[in-house]
Amino acid sequence: MRIGIMSTAVQNPEAGLDAVVAEAKRAEADGFHTLWAPHIMGFDAMTALAIAGRETSRIELGTAVVPTFPRHPHAMAQQALTVAAAAGGRFTLGIGLSHKIVIEDMLGLSYEKPARHMGEYLDVLATLLRGEDVNHQGELYRVTAPLQVPGASAVSVIVAALGPRMLQLAGSVGDGTITWMTGPRTVEDHIIPRLGKAAGEAAKPTPRVVCGLPILVAQDPGTAREAISKALSMYGMLPSYRAMLDREGVAGPGDVALCGDESFVESELDRLRDIGVTDFNAAIIPVEPGGFERTYALLEARAGTDS
Repeated sequence: MRIGIMSTAVQNPEAGLDAVVAEAKRAEADGFHTLWAPHIMGFDAMTALAIAGRETSRIELGTAVVPTFPRHPHAMAQQALTVAAAAGGRFTLGIGLSHKIVIEDMLGLSYEKPARHMGEYLDVLATLLRGEDVNHQGELYRVTAPLQVPGASAVSVIVAALGPRMLQLAGSVGDGTITWMTGPRTVEDHIIPRLGKAAGEAAKPTPRVVCGLPILVAQDPGTAREAISKALSMYGMLPSYRAMLDREGVAGPGDVALCGDESFVESELDRLRDIGVTDFNAAIIPVEPGGFERTYALLEARAGTDS
């Protein structure tokens, strides 16, 4: 299982692009396999990773995740291929639907027919990311525009998928999934089987499973879990994440966090590896003094031994 780390600089309102580059260079020097950049209301994640890609040489750079509704799939492909060229082919595009509250209430766009939207979107996007000509005549998109991005290789696309239809698309059209706020029982019993079945039926390679979870090596795990639940409380209220927490049988975000002493966190990472997670995306939530440093050190050591 490859060990990646969620960027904190990309969405930090007090950090600049130099901090993003420094974070990527540190993660690369410390042996992490991937730096994942969220795309919320801060820097454009792909632009930030393109800059970081020019300053690094080995580490994979990925988005976790870019919402699809605000960007035409041709524009998304064009930018992704440009980032791949800037990063020497070390870019993975993670995309997702986002949420109705963001797309409709904040951006003023329609969130109608999200699964159909993603089906057509992926048909256009994946074709262009493979370097092929697209001719898509659908209900939502009609695209025949070509793309030629010098220096770009094919870009892998992974889809934030939790429901059955989205998992089917992630496995059959995309290259896998990237999850958030989804506990190990749900990943094992729900995510991986549906994803693998879809990929198998489409005669595609074993899909990538990127599991993103809060993590903290804590001296007081109980208090830390309560603090994590409070810090990430909005994720417990968004319908798609709430459904995954309910499926896991837990109350809030702190309950799916990998939070405990070093031995506990190591055992939870082993559990994720053993159920078939290919990549762990560590979102360190430093709610305890010294917690970030302890957690980072454990993950750094783990990245040096996992593959």
